[in-house]
Amino acid sequence: MASNPTTAPVLFDRALLGVRLDRARRDGAATFLLERAAEDLADRLLAVARTFSMGADVWTPGAGLADALRGRVASVRRIDFSASEALGLPPDALDLVVSALAFQFVNDLPGVLAQIRRALKPDGLLLAGMLGGDTLTELRQSFAAAEAECEGGVSPRVAPFADLRDVGALLQRAGFALPVTDVDRVVVRYDSAFALMADLRRMGATNILHERRRTPTRRSTMLRMAQIYGERFADADGRIRATFDIIWLSGWAPHESQQKPLKPGSAKASLEAAVRGTKRE
Repeated sequence: MASNPTTAPVLFDRALLGVRLDRARRDGAATFLLERAAEDLADRLLAVARTFSMGADVWTPGAGLADALRGRVASVRRIDFSASEALGLPPDALDLVVSALAFQFVNDLPGVLAQIRRALKPDGLLLAGMLGGDTLTELRQSFAAAEAECEGGVSPRVAPFADLRDVGALLQRAGFALPVTDVDRVVVRYDSAFALMADLRRMGATNILHERRRTPTRRSTMLRMAQIYGERFADADGRIRATFDIIWLSGWAPHESQQKPLKPGSAKASLEAAVRGTKRE
């Protein structure tokens, strides 16, 4: 009997994410992180000495990458957010796929990367920025401490974010050549933890964990969380810090023109001989 394929765990309620993103747009979205990501993506594309004929923007909120892509891509297909993670992209159809601040809320990131890899023509490029690493570590720690103290337990509050090395491994697993990952750390200062949470609401980035707590948080717990945040993560002027790590990932659909690592044993001179050749009597 054939075994069933492995199903990715459902970490995020993507239907709820869609509701939260719509609310953020209606209320006036906080876009400072998206604007930074868009500027960074534009700079990274400038370092690629080519233009692109057909691209796709996968799930970037709003029109955040429109300016970054203008003049670099002849035609861009926008993949709007949906609860489904099926992109519906035909194979070998694109030479560029981009995304900004969307992949952190994907249940099956390996599957999405595999779909993108299939959609890229040989020597096509994926370039994406997603929240990861130590993003919101201060808020996570403060909530955990407050709940443990006030309620005797801890509930899932802040999404688990991907690690830089894990993302690089996923690119390789999906079949990308020349994978590269790096992190842009952004530290934002706020008057209070409640001001930070208001910004998260305006980003559509409040708690969408599938295993999230479904009852309202006690007022005493929220107040204690804010107090702990201020005690542990405030600067001398009393303002608190919030960390956002934007992990950048890029990879190419394999092509014969790309550089390839040397095969083991293919070197024309041994290290021992090279070392001997440097000796002087």
